[in-house]
Amino acid sequence: MVQVLKSAWALLLGLMLLMVGNGLQGTLLGVRGEIEGFSTFEMSIVMSGYFLGFLGGSRAAPEMIRRVGHVRVFAALGSFISAILILYPTIADPVAWTIGRVLIGFCFSGVYVTAESWLNNAATNETRGQALSLYMLVQVLGIIGAQGLLLVADPSGFVLFVIPSVLVSIAFAPILLSVQPTPAFERTAPMNLRQLFAVSPLACVGVFLLGGAFSAQFGMAAVYGSQAGLTLVQISGFIATFYVGATFFQFPLGWLSDRMDRRRLIMLVSAVGTAGAVIGILFGSFYGLLVAAFFVGGMSNPLYSLLISHANDFLEPAEMASVSGGMLFLNGLGAISGPLATGWIMTALGPSGFWVFIAVLLLVLTLYALYRMTQRPAPKIEDTGAYTPVMMSATPVAVEAAQEWAVDAAEHSDQEENVSKP
Repeated sequence: MVQVLKSAWALLLGLMLLMVGNGLQGTLLGVRGEIEGFSTFEMSIVMSGYFLGFLGGSRAAPEMIRRVGHVRVFAALGSFISAILILYPTIADPVAWTIGRVLIGFCFSGVYVTAESWLNNAATNETRGQALSLYMLVQVLGIIGAQGLLLVADPSGFVLFVIPSVLVSIAFAPILLSVQPTPAFERTAPMNLRQLFAVSPLACVGVFLLGGAFSAQFGMAAVYGSQAGLTLVQISGFIATFYVGATFFQFPLGWLSDRMDRRRLIMLVSAVGTAGAVIGILFGSFYGLLVAAFFVGGMSNPLYSLLISHANDFLEPAEMASVSGGMLFLNGLGAISGPLATGWIMTALGPSGFWVFIAVLLLVLTLYALYRMTQRPAPKIEDTGAYTPVMMSATPVAVEAAQEWAVDAAEHSDQEENVSKP
């Protein structure tokens, strides 16, 4: 861990600043939209725009990097991010904000692809798992820290839009001054969706449902908080609690996943997440909402890693990296539809529709995991691969790096098993 920090501290610092800027602008738009009088459904369209752009950027960025190089792509997209953040308060219009969210999602995705490729290039087979863990920690700390910045100025003014613009601009300095340009990376040929579904129906259905649950949390939580009558301080604490829960449960659940049937764990985690969302429906007090956010965030975020690890259990090591493209595509489709569906339900049911949507998605995943347990036997625990830690906001580079780490772990386990045989 110390070795990774020494070699990549500047890169990780820059990535954390990027996450602070991204986390702040997402929450701020939800609050500012309420101030501007945008309807719930208008805000759902605005918020879904980010995930549409993010999906497009994750697919286009590798080709952009191959054509003009990492540094140029990183600098160009970063400049666009800073400009768009400044433009939001000058054009208070849902259509303009939607266009801005699509563009900023595309740019952030490209920036993450570039930075993650540098991080992956700096890691060795021995340190890749540690690098991924640090990267996940940096992402979560950045988003949690962003919620505190929401309190430093009036959301109806310009200052809170200037802050993420400045943070994103500053983030380029430690990254661009410390890293060496890397060769354009080669992407693994992806497994098509039909093949992927044949390998693991549960993983395919699960990542699609989780895409909707995650985008509802990331995109609509501030809209919900504003409509539920929470103060700015309460909205900040409420959103941060989702990610505190994700950090708290990520590694304990990963430890459990290497010691039991992952389908059973997926079912149990989904059920706890469903119960957390029901708490949000039934107990509208601020502290009740914190409990709900802690368990929903704590269960839904690690589920993504559990589902990828579950899919790996039915693959040979050489096939593992090929699932990342299909998983990300399904997750992206779910993420695009998540805010739209949440906005529609909140329009019909009121603010509680936020929790209803998440509860339904996690309940469906719970029941589908239970069904899949009846369709084929679980692999033996000793034959399953290592838990693959990755956040739902990761790009193809981080997911493939996680898969490479899983491949290394699987091959190392096979070698140890062969050596132990007489």
